[in-house]
Amino acid sequence: MSDNGGVTGPDTPEAVDPDFGLGVLRPRLPSPLREAADERFARHGVRLLLKRDDLIHPELIGNKWRKLAPNLRAAAGRRVLTFGGAYSNHLLATAAAGRLLGLPTVGVVRGQELADRPLNASLARCAADGMRLHFVDRSTYRRKSEPQTLAALLRSAACEDAYVIPEGGSNALAVRGCTALGEELGGHADVVALACGTGGTLAGLAGGLPPGRRALGIPVLKGGFLGAGIRALQEEAFGGPRGDWSLDDRFHFGGYARTTPVLDAFADDFEQRHGLPVERLYVAKSLYGLMTLAAEGAFPRGTTVAAVITGRPDGT
Repeated sequence: MSDNGGVTGPDTPEAVDPDFGLGVLRPRLPSPLREAADERFARHGVRLLLKRDDLIHPELIGNKWRKLAPNLRAAAGRRVLTFGGAYSNHLLATAAAGRLLGLPTVGVVRGQELADRPLNASLARCAADGMRLHFVDRSTYRRKSEPQTLAALLRSAACEDAYVIPEGGSNALAVRGCTALGEELGGHADVVALACGTGGTLAGLAGGLPPGRRALGIPVLKGGFLGAGIRALQEEAFGGPRGDWSLDDRFHFGGYARTTPVLDAFADDFEQRHGLPVERLYVAKSLYGLMTLAAEGAFPRGTTVAAVITGRPDGT
């Protein structure tokens, strides 16, 4: 896979619409699309493309940019409050955006017990970027979307005027922001696949794909509950179902933040074959799932599959 050739997408940064208010960050949009010649797919008549959303911005990477950008515009300079666990990439991206744009940010972190421990590398980076961390117990965190609990959290964090972004950044604005991903890929791939956490990116991607194209989500959490969340997000964003999408729950490798020697070996091999650093918790699972599905004959011969690369091994 060459860094210089490509299917589509400019190799130089460009600003978004100035009205968007974030052009100063110079995102690389549309993100590059590269073909990855791989005999494990080719022998089954499948062409593999890699959608390099990890190259959109050095700190607001992939679906983080696509989901955060419309919310940051809506915040209009107000303090931003959002939620995440101790290793949340969403918190990292929000904190980085706050530093880059001069916005105050607050991160509500799951786990009151963490307040009495040294910050891990992820939370230390958030703090270094200016994010104020507010730790809450796990029971309260689970109820964070309830209006009374949210109001109490805002009061306890002394930021009742904050613009609130949900965990993972997935809300109606974020879903609509992710439709651009489907629009960028609709003319190039029959199937677009990506790993899913909260499902917001898949909900928007499916909404942006043209008829005859479909989106495939690889959940990284166990439980089989993601479908209902995606349907709810599409209802909120579009007023009803949008696009052709499906989920395959077989490739979570034990759940969120879990890997296995098999997955690590696959990711190492993919890196060597294609010169692409493979993030383990999301990207590796989606690529492994696609390889397995191709071997199972899930894609008719002649199918072009695009895998969305949403993150990097450094955790961003």
